[in-house]
Amino acid sequence: MEMPVPDAGVIKRKARIVQRLQEVLPLSAVIHDPAETRAYECDGLSAYRCAPLCAILPSSTDEVSAALRVCFEEGVPVVPRGSGTSLAGGALPTADSVILGVARLNAVIETNYPDRYIRVQTGRTNLSVTGAVEQDGFFYAPDPSSQLACAIAGNIAMNSGGAHCLKYGVTTNNLMGVTMVQMDGTVVEIGGAHLDAPGLDLLGVICGSEGQLGVVTEATLRILHKPEGARPVLMGFDSNEVAGACVSDIIKAGVLPVAIEFMDRPCIEACEAFAHAGYPMCEALLIVEVEGSPAEIDEQLGLIKQIAHRHNPVELREAKDAEEAGRIWLGRKSAFGAMGQINDYICLDGTIPVSELPYVLRRIGELTASYGLGVANVFHAGDGNMHPLLLYNANKPGDLEKAEALGSDILTLCVEVGGCLTGEHGVGIEKRDLMTVQFTTEDLEAQMAVKDVFDPRWLLNPAKVFPLASSDARRHQAA
Repeated sequence: MEMPVPDAGVIKRKARIVQRLQEVLPLSAVIHDPAETRAYECDGLSAYRCAPLCAILPSSTDEVSAALRVCFEEGVPVVPRGSGTSLAGGALPTADSVILGVARLNAVIETNYPDRYIRVQTGRTNLSVTGAVEQDGFFYAPDPSSQLACAIAGNIAMNSGGAHCLKYGVTTNNLMGVTMVQMDGTVVEIGGAHLDAPGLDLLGVICGSEGQLGVVTEATLRILHKPEGARPVLMGFDSNEVAGACVSDIIKAGVLPVAIEFMDRPCIEACEAFAHAGYPMCEALLIVEVEGSPAEIDEQLGLIKQIAHRHNPVELREAKDAEEAGRIWLGRKSAFGAMGQINDYICLDGTIPVSELPYVLRRIGELTASYGLGVANVFHAGDGNMHPLLLYNANKPGDLEKAEALGSDILTLCVEVGGCLTGEHGVGIEKRDLMTVQFTTEDLEAQMAVKDVFDPRWLLNPAKVFPLASSDARRHQAA
């Protein structure tokens, strides 16, 4: 079979763009060899792949500004990329786009303990932010499961959460300010090292905007004093519905754990085989953690255990020491990797009212059975942020499409019960054509009008978030 011959005009255009980028960036920061750009052809949603025109790795805000200015002048789309851990295709390139990776933007710029903030470049990994301050008794609260690898840039783009977001909130609740570069190279400062910025809350617009409005190069993050202590309790139940009802009752009782995590049997079995955490083999498992002084912990856990006993747990185990607490969390933190060892899967991300957990878990089971696929549930139950893992065979024709159709039905269910399409993974390409399930035409028009202001030529992160026909039409109008 003969390989297609690249169009001469495309080759010439690529050469010109690469040359212009090399004029404003170090040579090592411009990656254009097809063998090397393959590393950027997909993100965590690896079912879809597309090689970019080239990739760039700037090391400073000035370099980002210079590179974006070149792309703006050339009319080249730019796809911002953190660590590539997006599960919604948020960093998937198009063939005519430049990937702008922030991996080399990884410095700590300032640490201020009296005012409780840290300023970092956004290529720094989530976990390393806590690593920079933990020796002084502080931590950064948002803790996505991918925190070892995911970048602050991606956390801001998707408004990421994590296991402990029930008490401390998600990224937007811990983000104080950003340095952002607009598509034409203009550098803007939004928010800062204070609790409330004057004027419009543009920070709230940018956090969760999925790289549609600009490239965030620096971030001022709130850091907190480490709590005096923390202790998890492990609860096993006979069904998903009973576990969901227990979560709802804990929230209704007015208790505020730092985390409530849910796992069902398929996930429990995979995690136990992978991490040997000592989990009971039951239908559903909850990990509930509280923190504070020893007296506060005892009081909170006492009430939580009373509530759990009303639901007849098959096992209820309170961590006796730090080692046992670490084992309890080890399994949950290993969940996505453990499932990946035994099956191909799509990881969904939708949110629902906590009171709807029992019903939604039952409907997920019914929907999955109707498609003839498997499902493993693992999610942040305390705030209703669900992550069903839809199991399929990537080598079986039609299985991926079937899993995607099932995913659409489950996300539609989330909206129908009063929730939304995404909690922390973002819309990306995965849910862009489901946006009409949640939003009216007028709602989407208002959102696209915001992008018109920040990115009037629609060059930033193309083909994401908005229904493809709408975003393509907007881009062509602006061309």
